[in-house]
Amino acid sequence: MNARQALFATALSAFCVAGIATAHAADANADKEKCFGISKAGQNDCASVTGTHSCAGQAKKDMDASEWKYVAKGTCAKAGGKMAAPK
Repeated sequence: MNARQALFATALSAFCVAGIATAHAADANADKEKCFGISKAGQNDCASVTGTHSCAGQAKKDMDASEWKYVAKGTCAKAGGKMAAPK
């Protein structure tokens, strides 16, 4: 196997692994829903919908309506959150 074939094989393997990881992440969140306004500071699950940051764990204040967290389906309203992002 020459260097070009080895590089191609490595890239193909990485692509396949990334696809599997993405599929597993989607499956893990299949029974969950985004719930806005319930996360505590530093405990949000992903980017703010207002664009103030782009990562999990960067919420600055508790219960910010633009921050969201994954919760089990059907539990968002019970926790005091909203299913829709603020406008």
